[in-house]
Amino acid sequence: MSGDGRSGRLVIAVDGPAASGKGTLARRLSAHYGLPYLDTGLLYRMVARAMLDAGHDIRDAAAAERIVASFDQAGFAEETLRGREIGEAASVVAAMPAVRKGLIERQRAFAAQDEGAVLDGRDIGTVICPEAPAKLFVTATPEVRAARRHRELAGRGEAATFEGILADIRRRDARDSGRSDAPLKAAEDAVILDTSALTVEEAVAAAVTIVNARRRG
Repeated sequence: MSGDGRSGRLVIAVDGPAASGKGTLARRLSAHYGLPYLDTGLLYRMVARAMLDAGHDIRDAAAAERIVASFDQAGFAEETLRGREIGEAASVVAAMPAVRKGLIERQRAFAAQDEGAVLDGRDIGTVICPEAPAKLFVTATPEVRAARRHRELAGRGEAATFEGILADIRRRDARDSGRSDAPLKAAEDAVILDTSALTVEEAVAAAVTIVNARRRG
């Protein structure tokens, strides 16, 4: 089974909430299958970063729409796109229909590469690549996700409490799931992968098994 009917193509859509492990899984699947990988969340973080750098109110939808139409993906250092502040800002920007609409074609163009691709985000299986043969919805409990994010931030030297991060995650879950345009949800044909009790290697093995089963039809 191919990604869109072209023989040999494979498109893998990996969706899920913040800190569920979807990015790690998507990168590992990219390496395993030799496919290009796109963290689509970085696109929203780029828009948010450009908004903040320009001094715009992060809820200014008109300013965000102007930025989406012209920003250069190569113009951002990845280290400026990480951290709690930019993650929260990106979640606000991602709820804007004009922003989501403006980024759709960038994501679909990436997925249309000859060999296929691996994309992770919030609406890959439902909106960006609804015809992808392999769809995973990666999740974990809010407490497990908060603990993961706390370790990640502590490793970068960022001060944050577990309680504060857990509150952030619950707020983002509510915003992402409740938005009117492309809400966070599993595609009807996605396989749910709960990583709460899995090691990284166990989660990767489970994901590869899921993808291989989908490829066989």
